[in-house]
Amino acid sequence: MPTESSRARLMSETRDRILDVALDVLGETPDAGMGDIAAAAGVVRRTVYGHFPSRLDLVRTLTERAVTEMAAVLAEANVSHSGADATWVEFVARLWPVAHRYRVLLALRRGEYGEAIHGLLGPVDELLADLVKRGQDSDVFARHLPSGILSQLAYGAVFAIADSDLPDGTLGVRAATITSLLMLGVPETRAIALVGDRP
Repeated sequence: MPTESSRARLMSETRDRILDVALDVLGETPDAGMGDIAAAAGVVRRTVYGHFPSRLDLVRTLTERAVTEMAAVLAEANVSHSGADATWVEFVARLWPVAHRYRVLLALRRGEYGEAIHGLLGPVDELLADLVKRGQDSDVFARHLPSGILSQLAYGAVFAIADSDLPDGTLGVRAATITSLLMLGVPETRAIALVGDRP
């Protein structure tokens, strides 16, 4: 007989597997249903619904996971105490694997789950707005838009490029970093110099 702790561990592993598979399935087909996710995870629909009573619950959980990872990435980048533009470069470099993994949230944010995703991303949005405001205050980022809007545009470009990443690598993290810096008002020569020889 399995013990209570082994049952709990098994349930936790199943839940994590469903979330990982859901990211892949939704990344390929944002409209995929719970049945598609269950089939890909090798479980019955009832198992998926046992962990996530609705598709919205599943999307919320994926978003919470993304927020935790992105906030940790931004906190790590902020530790460097570099200028805001150099901190942004470090943030995008660390964010890229996370952005690539959670790029489906960009598509889902534009759909019926937009309000829920937007609300959950609030803490990350605030941290990014603070970083952009720091850059505006030190004259390295443009001031033509409020920091909250400017940060959303630059950060949205990173996710859009992650979503369009081509197999030949032409739209990788380097392109995302330079593009987002340009959107923040950093001159092209400075943006290229900041990225340096990063891939």
